[in-house]
Amino acid sequence: MIMEKTVKISATTRVAEVKLSYRNKVKPSERPQVTCSADSYKVLKESWDLGKLEFVEQFKVLLLNRANRVLGVYELSTGGVAGTVADPKLVFVAALKACASAVILSHNHPSGNLKPSQADLQLTKKIKQGGELLDIAVLDHIILTSEGYYSLADEGLM
Repeated sequence: MIMEKTVKISATTRVAEVKLSYRNKVKPSERPQVTCSADSYKVLKESWDLGKLEFVEQFKVLLLNRANRVLGVYELSTGGVAGTVADPKLVFVAALKACASAVILSHNHPSGNLKPSQADLQLTKKIKQGGELLDIAVLDHIILTSEGYYSLADEGLM
């Protein structure tokens, strides 16, 4: 998808040109399909830098098409040992650019603790509400450690 818009403006006014594009070189039939939290965890763990999994907190987003096939994994942020910033606007920038129908949120806990924090729950709720406005389903929020994962959807917290 390539969309361009050219606007004629006077020499005294300058604005940035916005250009959106998305190219996927993987055939739809070759993209992994996510049907449960275990599928999400597998795709996420394969895309994670294992050297960072127990070192710093990172936030990533799985971008899915209407058939829940993975369009891509977007690394939204890398933080410190105790947290990272996940800006909801950036979640949806990536989802809209990829024309994703759904997303799965994810982040790791370097401490190894799989329990979601209150901040994790609040952020999930906020992003889910944003997705409803944009018709982009937020299917799950996966917390990863080197030994396993926690799915907010599986636990009824979505």
